[in-house]
Amino acid sequence: MPVDNPYLDDEEDKKAAMDMDAIVKTLFAPIYPVIAEQIKSMHGIVTGNCIDLGAGPGALSIGLARITDLHLYAVDKSSHSFDIATKNIKDVGLEDRITPVKSDIAAMPFEDDFADLMISRGSIFFWQDLAGAFNEIYRVLKPGGETHIGGGFGTPELKKFIFAEMAKKNDGFEDRSKKRGGPKAMKRIKDALDETLGGKYRMTQSDTGFWIFITKEKAL
Repeated sequence: MPVDNPYLDDEEDKKAAMDMDAIVKTLFAPIYPVIAEQIKSMHGIVTGNCIDLGAGPGALSIGLARITDLHLYAVDKSSHSFDIATKNIKDVGLEDRITPVKSDIAAMPFEDDFADLMISRGSIFFWQDLAGAFNEIYRVLKPGGETHIGGGFGTPELKKFIFAEMAKKNDGFEDRSKKRGGPKAMKRIKDALDETLGGKYRMTQSDTGFWIFITKEKAL
């Protein structure tokens, strides 16, 4: 089970959703346009359907919608995150480009071979059923589609700045981050990937974060 998951209790979920919304609009705000640009540059997928897994308040969906012609589906299991994302999307006038979806990632309401691109930043550490999620991602991913799933802060400089600012709050952010991205967590993720996808993925780790790239081959 993921460590210190606040999203399993409704009151804790509400607080976590509100806290996340506040921080993505302030200290974390610079990272989402950077990651969105990295996704666009790396994958070159700018039209079609994109699913943002564990989208929270919708910051990455909004960032990618602003620089592509993708239609995004901001998926989150949390009803509080869903409500916040719905408001945030409306506030920036992107209701016709981003559709909030309340759903467990392991049981999404999409048809087979639906998504050209599937993205996620930071939510994988809270997924309860990793094997179920990866199976569902592969089902929904279109042949020839790609994923950009993991966690990061955009650049080493942004990561350093954010960690320094969070350290001033003395709330254990760095310790929680290290635990969530530590060897046990990475092994849990890799074991689930190997179990469900075999060699159909690539995982990278660097000073900007870690990312999982799943590919679904086109039929011959």
